[in-house]
Amino acid sequence: MKQNQSFQYHIKSPMQIGNLVRKIRKKYKLTQSEAASLCHVGTRFLSDMENGKPSLHLGKVMHVIQVFGLKVLLQPKGLPHD
Repeated sequence: MKQNQSFQYHIKSPMQIGNLVRKIRKKYKLTQSEAASLCHVGTRFLSDMENGKPSLHLGKVMHVIQVFGLKVLLQPKGLPHD
């Protein structure tokens, strides 16, 4: 899936990742089962991810993120109040 628009999100929790993945999945009118199949993960995994479960396998999370046309960019936090 390719995203046509440029945007950035400041992600602070697994729930925020899950909400973003759910939003994109629904934008493409995919069921969880269809999206899970596309990502080669189980429906339960995708459901857990969308619900912000914090203990998921990082490799699988990264794979789903990539399939959904997203990338992860890490950068120094800067000042403590960020």
